[in-house]
Amino acid sequence: MPLALRGSSPVGADAGSATYPTPVPAIASAAAGGIICIPAGALCRLAGPNALTMARMQLPVPASASAPEREVSGLIERVIADVPMPRVEAVADPARMADEIAREAARNAALVSASLALPPGPLGMLTVLPDLFIIWKIQRQLVADVFALHGRTVELTRTHMLYCLFRHMASQVLRDVVVRAGERAIVRQLSSQALRSMLGSLGFTVTRRLAGTSASRWVPLAGAAAVGAYAYWDTLQVARTARRVLATTPRMRADDLPPESGPTPDA
Repeated sequence: MPLALRGSSPVGADAGSATYPTPVPAIASAAAGGIICIPAGALCRLAGPNALTMARMQLPVPASASAPEREVSGLIERVIADVPMPRVEAVADPARMADEIAREAARNAALVSASLALPPGPLGMLTVLPDLFIIWKIQRQLVADVFALHGRTVELTRTHMLYCLFRHMASQVLRDVVVRAGERAIVRQLSSQALRSMLGSLGFTVTRRLAGTSASRWVPLAGAAAVGAYAYWDTLQVARTARRVLATTPRMRADDLPPESGPTPDA
């Protein structure tokens, strides 16, 4: 059976093939028994009476991030904008105390995340962004407390916070933040332009991951348990990254501290 096309007339048609410019909204293939939808901007070539091959596809590239990506990037920016005051002080054995507060933060994150995931279906999807914001605030406080246990609160910047919160999730995006020099490492402070670019990339990465895991929120109880378990694991990874940063970066002198380092008043 011949192919049925809806679109504009062929350009440069000959006996064996015809090229159809945009727009070609849809191509119905009777031989395949289905519908193939071609986005605007596609250039298709018909070769022979029953064969369809794609000569060139020009997919539209958005000029800016999608609305969900912008919302996630905005949440991340709000979270790292302020460094909270630590709730603990420097101790002689920071490793043991860091383990304790990490587990406590992980339990709190799991409880919050599982509770917000309890409503099934569309109602549960409405809690995704509030869930992210609360979890990231819990993790932000955890990072501040881990730095305080080691007596290095004044060194904590928004770049440290960004790296600790998202290193395990988006290592490729953050690969240039920490530069290794032998066995030691240096945290590079980001310019405003570099930070905006990185926030956009993180928004894309986090949104893509959310799209892959959002199906669990449609499953009552079991879905909430899965979401809570992930929040627990995720929070422990944040603590692990913060401790690794402290273990591999040298203690900074007072005159080397970036202007924005240290806790933000009323954060």
